[in-house]
Amino acid sequence: KLVELLSWYAATFRDPMMLQPPEWFKAFIYCEAFLQLPFLPVAAYAFLKGGCRWIRTPAIIYSTHVATTLVAILAHILFHDFSGSEHLGPQTQRERLALLSVYAPYLLIPLLILFTMLYNPHYNATEKRKRK
Repeated sequence: KLVELLSWYAATFRDPMMLQPPEWFKAFIYCEAFLQLPFLPVAAYAFLKGGCRWIRTPAIIYSTHVATTLVAILAHILFHDFSGSEHLGPQTQRERLALLSVYAPYLLIPLLILFTMLYNPHYNATEKRKRK
């Protein structure tokens, strides 16, 4: 069933990277599996519990890493010539934008996290230390 779902997705959105990922894309997948996914339960705990200022630095690292990888993926979708791909890739601007819309939330959410960590006074407040 999962193979069928993957085939449907790749055909519908013309995403050959899912069926035959380039080497750099595979590196991003490994980063996601071994760095990003383990971070998610930690972040979920911190955000649900609230008041956990220690999540600020890890969240900044996470969000900048994810956003950086997505910039490369989105540039590939917009500018790569998929005509030589074994699997059907986007050919028209409309198809490229449709595929871009699938990946865009993976950029927007980390950017929201980053801006929250940088500009929300709760996470950005400096602690006042007592002087003795």
